[in-house]
Amino acid sequence: MVIAWRDRLRHGGRVAAEICVVGVMYYASGKLGLMHELVAGQVTPLWPASGIALAGLFFLGPRVWPGIALGAFLISISLTPSTPAVLVITGGDTLAPLCSYALLRRAGFRTRMNRLRDALALVFLGAFTGMLISATVGTGTLHLAHAVPAVGFWPTWWVWWTGDAMGVLVVAPVLFALRSAHRPKNAPASRWAEGSLLVAATIGIGLIQTSQAPLLFLAFPLLSWAAFRFQRAGAAPCALAVTTFAILAATRRSGPFAGHSLLTNMVVLQAYNGTAALTALLLAAAITERNQTQEKIEQACRRLAEMAARIAPDIGDLPVLPGDGRGDQGENGGPTRPS
Repeated sequence: MVIAWRDRLRHGGRVAAEICVVGVMYYASGKLGLMHELVAGQVTPLWPASGIALAGLFFLGPRVWPGIALGAFLISISLTPSTPAVLVITGGDTLAPLCSYALLRRAGFRTRMNRLRDALALVFLGAFTGMLISATVGTGTLHLAHAVPAVGFWPTWWVWWTGDAMGVLVVAPVLFALRSAHRPKNAPASRWAEGSLLVAATIGIGLIQTSQAPLLFLAFPLLSWAAFRFQRAGAAPCALAVTTFAILAATRRSGPFAGHSLLTNMVVLQAYNGTAALTALLLAAAITERNQTQEKIEQACRRLAEMAARIAPDIGDLPVLPGDGRGDQGENGGPTRPS
């Protein structure tokens, strides 16, 4: 009885610790995202907390949902003075990742994302569908609280929805990749050099993105390189980096974001970020699936070759049966007869 009570206490303490960790990470990432808000002082084009919430649900299970609610509540209460509005927004921010988690689990989603269907499910179910809840509830609450005017409802809703979706598309894949990351065995020095070159190129292109030159498109060859050569392990961090640099350029109104209205910059930024994330995820998943198929074909060919090698000696050692036409030949080419 005492042992069972101790086990329950230990389990409860572990769950409480996990909830606190998720809440702290949600709050910290939310504050980080709000450093680049564009609308209403609390709507950002990238909401990393949504990706952290979804990853936490997959890693630890639905039992950590109070941590998501706690982090969302602490963020909302520091921005919205109305207690009812805080509670409603907190509810929407909590329900959105839970809905995405349920949809992805029902679709058979794997966090390894080694299939094209996993990437498609994350995009259309986890990001685009699930985050409709938080955007609709949050924007509607701000409008009812007179924080967002009627003319600004749809721009605010658009940025809220795409910001939450981008958090799922660029943050969650990085966390999924980090969980399964391991040091590559017997990797040649050229592989490490190529990885270092990719990191340097990502930083260089990011600096170009934040400059006055409108060269955002330079990121797409980089994303293709990362996806082809390093699959998810390279594509996910690269997508997160280029989208972050693009957000910095938009907040500074530099490069292609200079001289345009806020609405135009929002549309351009979210279209670019969405395209970059989709390119990285889908291409990496397709390459991974192709490599796995090729590996299976090679394994099947090796097994067939081994089976053929085992069967061939047995065929060569078959005994010669009498009268099968393979006995001693006579002078005229026919079989000899015993005398």
